[in-house]
Amino acid sequence: MANGKSLLLGVLFGSVVGASVSLLTTPSSGEELRSKVKDQSERLRDIAQQIREDGLDLKNQLTQTSKEGAALLKDLSQDIKVSIESWKETIEPHQENLQEHLKHIEESIKELEDKLKDDSKHNV
Repeated sequence: MANGKSLLLGVLFGSVVGASVSLLTTPSSGEELRSKVKDQSERLRDIAQQIREDGLDLKNQLTQTSKEGAALLKDLSQDIKVSIESWKETIEPHQENLQEHLKHIEESIKELEDKLKDDSKHNV
């Protein structure tokens, strides 16, 4: 937000300096000069007011967007959590089957190793 304040101050300062230089370098009578200064100051007040309103609108939009983003992230994390739980429930029965198959494979390999040992003893 400090950058926004610096920008606002820079715009206002630049506008004041520009308007002052323009008024002071233009040849005109005192009455015309006062009228121009008054018009310029009113114009600068309007610009400053518009910038202030735009800044407040932007701040409100950012606040609203951050709130919506936080709510969206909360919903998304909840959806992901539900999806993971669902996936776990789907996978669990298959996991048990895979473990059973692996157990049978290990037993079969053990039987083959034992048979190979027995065959090698008989051939020697």
